[in-house]
Amino acid sequence: MPSRHVRLPLSRRGFLMASAGAGAALALSAGPVRATTRRPFGRFGSPSARLTPGTLYVDARGRGDHTSVRDAVAAATGTGRTLVLAPGTYRETVAVDVTRTGATWIGASENPRDVVIVFDNAAGTPKPGGGTYGTTGSATTTVQADGFTARWITFANDWLRADHPGVSGTQAVAIKVQGDRSAFHHCRFLGHQDTLYADSMALGTFARQYFSHCYAEGDVDFVFGRGTAVFERCHFRTLNRTDLAAAPYGFVFAPSTAGANPRGYLVTGSRVTSEAPDAHYKLARPWVPSSDTTARPMLTVRDTHLDTGIDAVAPYTNMSASFPWQNQRFAEVRNSGPGAVVTVPENRPQLTPEQAESATRTAYLGDWTPWKENC
Repeated sequence: MPSRHVRLPLSRRGFLMASAGAGAALALSAGPVRATTRRPFGRFGSPSARLTPGTLYVDARGRGDHTSVRDAVAAATGTGRTLVLAPGTYRETVAVDVTRTGATWIGASENPRDVVIVFDNAAGTPKPGGGTYGTTGSATTTVQADGFTARWITFANDWLRADHPGVSGTQAVAIKVQGDRSAFHHCRFLGHQDTLYADSMALGTFARQYFSHCYAEGDVDFVFGRGTAVFERCHFRTLNRTDLAAAPYGFVFAPSTAGANPRGYLVTGSRVTSEAPDAHYKLARPWVPSSDTTARPMLTVRDTHLDTGIDAVAPYTNMSASFPWQNQRFAEVRNSGPGAVVTVPENRPQLTPEQAESATRTAYLGDWTPWKENC
């Protein structure tokens, strides 16, 4: 379950309350911050003693090479560059394009509450030049490059429906990940609708992604996309909603796996908890986008604890009646908790022991073994 670095996650409401009074030097850790005022970059060096020649240091208070993550990314051209981020709130949008391969971002304090990259665009937010951002354009952080790794960082989108009652495009992405071999360790993903977009660069590209000891929260489809993604020992939390009078409040997963892709989302050794009333959330619904009507969304949830927030009787539902969830690739094996109780067997497809042998991180990720990487 959560590592020693990831204590009980601060809810997004707590995050917003704290950030409102904390300014640029947001301090949300549950314990001592490792990167102190004297050593803002912790054990990861400094501009005068670089971790590697390709390492750049980011600090909103001016003690590094750059004060913004965006400027550091612009300076980190080529492959294999490392960014070390000092504790602080970085309110900006950031994009890692396809040329910046093998990049590593490190939260210097080794506590993801201390380093927050956040912005507040939504799909329906007007763009300065006209039109709106759309779902993809709403992302606070976009990663297109292969070989990206992040550790101990919070990626957030703090756009709120209540603040924008006239906006219908309420998707607000915290991070969109499209590159192959993208790994996130001890990270947090905060938002409401479409928080974590685990995707790929093109329909025919099967991008592999790995999330270990991470925390994600939201309400509608807050983990979604067509990537091949393994979520291991992660915590997913569904938020309460006061704008709806009845269930369902939302859906945890909305994969859009290409039909030709044999591997979609795998959730293993994780847990799903909820702020909402009992049975007010669905575990998943399939997303078959208009751009790929041959998609066959795939989700396997195994050895995972599902609490009372998940509708145990009917945990899956349709996004479109044209693409019923029963025709997709949804399955479970050895889950526990009140949300995992099988009361209507036809509503909860289970893997056989033989099928479960192929539902592993190795089968999904092949020769890439990100769980063996050390910082």
